[in-house]
Amino acid sequence: MAKKAASFAALGGLVFSTDAGRHCPECRQPVDACVCKQSAIPEGDGIARVRRESKGRGGKTVTTISGIALPGDALKELATTLKRRCGTGGALKDGVIEIQGDHVELLLAELIKQGFKAKKSGG
Repeated sequence: MAKKAASFAALGGLVFSTDAGRHCPECRQPVDACVCKQSAIPEGDGIARVRRESKGRGGKTVTTISGIALPGDALKELATTLKRRCGTGGALKDGVIEIQGDHVELLLAELIKQGFKAKKSGG
């Protein structure tokens, strides 16, 4: 019968660690420090589609903007600018900007003023 190893050094090095949490499968960095997602430009045709949604949100109205082809940092900056312009909160989820409330017309005008092609989508 084989003897058990007396220490971790005898095992031949680190086998598994959860220090950094989840890792990106592409760049092998921790998800918070992932560089491949930040540089990736979301796919889209370059037309910002602005729509009002309330389905699946407990009756709360949210204005969503999708289809803007900007890198992650620039998209985050645009979301902050639009939230400030509307005077409400919001979020950026998977390349879609969500603004709390019904601000479709205001956001259309603001996006066109900033040089984006924008159109109203949905009902």
